[in-house]
Amino acid sequence: MRIGLYPGTFDPITLGHTDIIQRAMALVDRLVIGVAINRDKGPLFGLEDRVAMVEAECKPIAAETGGEIVVHPFDNLLIGCARDVGATVIVRGLRAVADFEYEFQMVGMNRAMDASIETVFLMADARRQAIASKLVKEIARLGGDVSKFVTPAVREALKARFS
Repeated sequence: MRIGLYPGTFDPITLGHTDIIQRAMALVDRLVIGVAINRDKGPLFGLEDRVAMVEAECKPIAAETGGEIVVHPFDNLLIGCARDVGATVIVRGLRAVADFEYEFQMVGMNRAMDASIETVFLMADARRQAIASKLVKEIARLGGDVSKFVTPAVREALKARFS
């Protein structure tokens, strides 16, 4: 069984994230969505809320693809999380060249810790390349329309958080 790990903070999950999840499902039998606790980032949504949002957004993707998606919170090293869930592949989404520099460094460090776990980069769909959770939160905070960037359920969660 091919197990992949797609890690992130998912604060909140966006259409960019779900695009990567849908395409990653073609590469693996089971995709573990690693929701990072990451207290340093000071997420808008608590861990339980982010996990619930990711689970809700992944349910139709799993049904559509016939694959297995598991949501797994973690607060250890990414490579440790990959080992914990039995992943042999880490899936990372790239939006722009700036993402690549950081990701390139991460791959080098992860390979130094465990060369048996490969990293696969998926380019964001052209329609989704500009979407960043940070920007979505800022637009929502200022009362803007985020419906082009998130699902209706996530949009409502953002509205509720900022009302």
